[in-house]
Amino acid sequence: MADDCLFCKIIKGEIPSKKAYEDDLCYAFHDINPVAPVHILIVPKKHILGIQEITEEDSQTVGHMFVVARKLAEEQGLAPGENLERGYRLVFNVGRDAGQSVFHLHLHLIGGRSMSWPPG
Repeated sequence: MADDCLFCKIIKGEIPSKKAYEDDLCYAFHDINPVAPVHILIVPKKHILGIQEITEEDSQTVGHMFVVARKLAEEQGLAPGENLERGYRLVFNVGRDAGQSVFHLHLHLIGGRSMSWPPG
């Protein structure tokens, strides 16, 4: 973990958060500035700056982030039903130009409203 990283401090409990999930690999919490009724950030406990720093040894953790996202989406009532009427968006922002503001890898789970394409 990085001493000056906002998300590392949240994972360590130094900064409060509304936890949605935690296990040995990931910590998930509700975004403090949500863009939808459901906006959860899924963060690896290992400090990884961003996608540009992922290595082969991180593949299990990154894959696990998607499993956690699916589980949380189901718990939040976002999972598509038989008619695919519901849904959610998963987003990685990579670099400042893409909107990354915290440089610790994180996956946004966003849902609970209709989304448009292309995104912002």
